[in-house]
Amino acid sequence: MNIKTKLFSLLFFLGIGQVVAQPLCIPTVQETKLAEGTVEVSSITNVAYNNASLQFVAEYLGKAWNAPTSLQKKGTSSSIFLSLLSQKEAKKAKLGNEGYRLTISPKGITVQAATPQGALWGAQTLLQMKDTHFAKNNAGVITKGTFPCLTITDKPDYPIRGFMIDAARKFYPLSYLYSLVNVMSYYKMNTLQLHLNDNGFFDQFESSWDDTYAAFRMESDFFPGLTAIDGSYSKQEMRDLIRYAEKMGVEIIPEFDVPAHSLAFTHYRPSLAAKKYDDAHLDLENPELIPFLDSLYAEYLGGPDPVFCCPRFHIGTDEYSNKDSAICERFRELIVHLCNEVKKYGKQPVFWGSLTHAKGVTPVPSDGVLMSLWYNGYADPVEMHKQGFHMISIPDAFIYIVPAAGYYNDYLNTRWLFKNWNPSIIRDKRFDHQDPLIDGGMFALWNDFIKNGISVGDCHDRILPAMQIISEKCWNALRDTTDAAYAEWTSFAGMLSDGPLTDEIGRKSMVNHIDLKPKTQIFNAQSSIFNIHQIGYPYTVEFTIEWADEKPGTVLCTSERSTFYLSDPIKGMLGFSRDGYLFTFKYKGKPGKRETIQLKGDNKGISLYADGRLVENLKPDTGHRTDNKKSTYRIMRTLVFPLQETGDFRSKITNFSAWR
Repeated sequence: MNIKTKLFSLLFFLGIGQVVAQPLCIPTVQETKLAEGTVEVSSITNVAYNNASLQFVAEYLGKAWNAPTSLQKKGTSSSIFLSLLSQKEAKKAKLGNEGYRLTISPKGITVQAATPQGALWGAQTLLQMKDTHFAKNNAGVITKGTFPCLTITDKPDYPIRGFMIDAARKFYPLSYLYSLVNVMSYYKMNTLQLHLNDNGFFDQFESSWDDTYAAFRMESDFFPGLTAIDGSYSKQEMRDLIRYAEKMGVEIIPEFDVPAHSLAFTHYRPSLAAKKYDDAHLDLENPELIPFLDSLYAEYLGGPDPVFCCPRFHIGTDEYSNKDSAICERFRELIVHLCNEVKKYGKQPVFWGSLTHAKGVTPVPSDGVLMSLWYNGYADPVEMHKQGFHMISIPDAFIYIVPAAGYYNDYLNTRWLFKNWNPSIIRDKRFDHQDPLIDGGMFALWNDFIKNGISVGDCHDRILPAMQIISEKCWNALRDTTDAAYAEWTSFAGMLSDGPLTDEIGRKSMVNHIDLKPKTQIFNAQSSIFNIHQIGYPYTVEFTIEWADEKPGTVLCTSERSTFYLSDPIKGMLGFSRDGYLFTFKYKGKPGKRETIQLKGDNKGISLYADGRLVENLKPDTGHRTDNKKSTYRIMRTLVFPLQETGDFRSKITNFSAWR
């Protein structure tokens, strides 16, 4: 390698003034070897693949690269060539199911893998390198549009790298679940657990179990009336999501949480409630319970085309009372029964670690099951390890997000996690790196507080940085954890966002000095599940308006997720609605007046300015007390600003801009 090439290669890996040892991508790759030469990105004009099983990966990469795809025997100097290795080649390469080898040379770009999933991960690395080095980091230091020649050999440290989202206590539209799958795939996160039933806190609902919020998010034919009326997923929607996620390298694990957190079931069938505890506990002594749960499983796991067409199912078993030793035995018996039911349908059962809490003599076999370890008082990891359980590390204190709740984490502490955690650490228990019984790690977002105003956009604002750090620590667990390494890592974490198919944070939705016409698309592209135009935090929206008399409910801009009103439906004020909430400013447009309106939004709230004067800052609405008066909560009045289409307004709006 000549001196010029060596210097260029070092510059390629320059991240905000620092030389790093690998391409700027998340998770960090395991091994990089530089070679002589460079490749112009503009010279790569097509995507080829050598096996029909790679077609989806090729089409995904082709769409992101804006390049045609074709089935070919070999690549060319102008192609990205996806190559599925033979069984013998794969064994020799030791890439496993998810590993890949990415080579950039004057002969073209090649991604080799033993499986389509491995090839997809190689494609994601290539797309991230393109995003960090050429979209954001070209301030005269790096030649825009040029890759140095290199070979990356990469595979994960842990097979499960995941996220659990509480879709029960907060409904997420189907489009957002697709967004999640896309973002997870971009960061090589391969497991999405959907928590599909749960309930709110008793003391937030007038201390009445009948009035306490509870939801079951699936369409049901066996139990009409069980499905939540404020948001649910049809059976076909769930099948389609699971199958799409599989193609994107993400396994979905649906969860029905029983026998606690089960108020949705006891609302539907009150006779199943264990009244001596509370209505959210199912009665383990009721002979009707097992037939009910078996029927529930049959509806979603059974049949020739099961709704949950995925390899695992989570049975819950979280936080049931252990006050009665006899009931603890019934609880353990239920775990055994439900695990056997799941296995009967050809799936692996997963359950929340609870066997230390529910101490008893009834054996719960570890063979063929997977345990989520969240709190060591509920399941002692050392004891579970002795019993032979395969475990997922999901320690609550470290990686639970409960938005705006005042406990656990509002946002994950990425610095602490970078320096101190990986899946071998379950709270205060440490196991060997890549212990064969530690299958991986996950983080979770719980929506405990039903009434705190958190939006889908607020959740995503918390999920994205969490996704980045958990991906890093599960894929490359032993990477450098110094302060300098963290500073370097955060510098390029900020360059990445949602990936090529999704734009929840709105980097692709900025607009500059346009005139808004009523009832029109702001962007030419029609909205789809991959194209929800909005702008995320922090942002500024500004426009000049010549006010006309607007009737209540007049919309300025709207999208699937939210609506901003020139005249809200109740009082005719400037305001917005999203996630079932309506928030308004103390400001009403005056017909005939011309002024400049500016809106500044972040993860704390939104401020309204009129001709440069602050009108109102809608910060968190604090001091709301639970019914038992023991605690308070706040209501978040935030807005991820909608930019999909305009409403039927009469006012004249010019110089409309929206930027982050």
